Amino acid sequence: MMLPAQSSPVFGVSRSITGKSWHWRGGNMELGDGALGLDNDIVRQLLLSRGVPADDLDRHRNPTLRDFLPDPSLFRDMDVAAERLAQAVMSGETVTVYGDYDVDGATSAALLIRLLRTLGHDARYYIPDRLLEGYGPSGEALVQIARDGSSLIVTVDCGTMAHEALQMAHDAGVDVIVVDHHKCAPELPIAAALVNPNRLDESDQGAAHGHLAAVGVAFLLAVALVRTLRQRGYFTGRTEPSLMALLDLVALGTVADVAALHGLNRAFVAQGLKVMARREGTGMAALIDASRLSRAPKCSDLGFALGPRINAGGRVGESTLGVRLLTTEDADEAREIAAQLSALNEDRRAIEAAVQEAAEAQLAGQHNRAVHVLAGQGWHPGVIGIVAGRIKEKTGKPSLVIALDTETGQGKGSGRSIAGVDLGAAIIAARELGMLVAGGGHAMAAGLTVEEHRLGEFSDWLDSHLSRAVERASAEQVVALDLALSAGGLTPELVETLECAGPYGVGWPGPRVAVGPVRLVKADVVGKDHLRLIASGADGRSFKAIAFRAAETGLGQTMLHGARGRALWLAGRVKLDDWGSRPAAELHLEDAAWAD
Repeated sequence: MMLPAQSSPVFGVSRSITGKSWHWRGGNMELGDGALGLDNDIVRQLLLSRGVPADDLDRHRNPTLRDFLPDPSLFRDMDVAAERLAQAVMSGETVTVYGDYDVDGATSAALLIRLLRTLGHDARYYIPDRLLEGYGPSGEALVQIARDGSSLIVTVDCGTMAHEALQMAHDAGVDVIVVDHHKCAPELPIAAALVNPNRLDESDQGAAHGHLAAVGVAFLLAVALVRTLRQRGYFTGRTEPSLMALLDLVALGTVADVAALHGLNRAFVAQGLKVMARREGTGMAALIDASRLSRAPKCSDLGFALGPRINAGGRVGESTLGVRLLTTEDADEAREIAAQLSALNEDRRAIEAAVQEAAEAQLAGQHNRAVHVLAGQGWHPGVIGIVAGRIKEKTGKPSLVIALDTETGQGKGSGRSIAGVDLGAAIIAARELGMLVAGGGHAMAAGLTVEEHRLGEFSDWLDSHLSRAVERASAEQVVALDLALSAGGLTPELVETLECAGPYGVGWPGPRVAVGPVRLVKADVVGKDHLRLIASGADGRSFKAIAFRAAETGLGQTMLHGARGRALWLAGRVKLDDWGSRPAAELHLEDAAWAD
């Protein structure tokens, strides 16, 4: 293994097979010569290279809530929200939690419902139907909830931009607390309290937590609520609830919502995985079993196995299934719902594949576009966000996928962006200019509603508005490497060592290694568009590499047809393949460069 010793491209790779320059990861990494010694040194370098100050390594090596949890009171409206919710608990008011239909919304709603139940308060919940009601609270739904007896509504993962709906709720005499994390406009809607670290008037300390998912904000509200009830003497003769027991929900929602895993979020996920491993939550245990995991879940499992199943209910099935699963204490009911979500997830895969094929067919006419806007009649709105992400991965450009409805004359769209391009801000700007019926989001993801006859105008504006940002972001694309190894250095022990600096995700990238020089022994296509390689090094050791959904890319075609007999450096993430009798390390390939 080698440490960086200069700022020039690693191994002289200024343009890899995918057109990127290879560099050592920056941050505060201490540079030196020679090889890394103890495993502890590897973890230290990983932390330093991700920006951790040398005098703060211990706190980040094992992130805990004790070290990272802020005082909830530093957020605007947090104390107001906690006081109002405490009043509802103590006076026995009827409370309804109104959640979004995705994983972040489901886990946020489940967290508050489970907490209120332990406090002796049986809260109701309302999850809108994605197809019939769309994103965010509708005024009609809020008013009906009030008519059904609720005097307090708590919206989670939505509500920040629901000005009209919250005005209707206010006029109907029902209080609404908004718990959200999406971008805000300067003018806030009317609410009893609006807790969102991304409020434009938030304090610097609060705004520093703008990377939280809504479930993280909901957990902070839970902390504030319990503290308020304690101060009011509510727990005299009662047992205080265990807030730590809710961290499995926080971890799932945070990872599935692709929130940046640094600071408090890392602590949430690290500790939440420990709770998840204990399988104390009835619904979570059933979800793990339905995902066919025979071991304790890892961070990647939350995004690729557990999260998609919860999402499937809101995307192509019944929107309430996720909340029902995560709040039930009936093991039989939990198994039944988890199985239903797994079946819906398979349906979602088939629907997604059809929409993706149709969307990709439109790409040929957009090769000069900075932003891809793809639209089609009959596309299922429940999968457009996933397809947008796939298109973004394939093209390296921000992508929007829009499902058009002939009856309404409108399109529902979902977009995914690349690092350095704030898609959410652009969508909000387009809405404020009158080009969109609705829209919002954050830097990396956004949603919108657009009149079909304005789709061309919007596409042209978005392309022009973001072209410079996309060009700049594309020009700055590099492959950031953490380590370089020979083929024999790719071992299960290395995987275990690298995991010690996790959990990894957006904002806290998993270690990327360069392995080589190697020569390909085998290259073929497996499954649907996956590239499988066997590579051998000069040390006589060989290993398996796989590149998902890459067979038709330039990298995949080069590996299949143009790399035999040539020396290569392969770059990617080291993973453990534990399907066989003996665990082996494999490389999840992301890039390659010639070494001869």
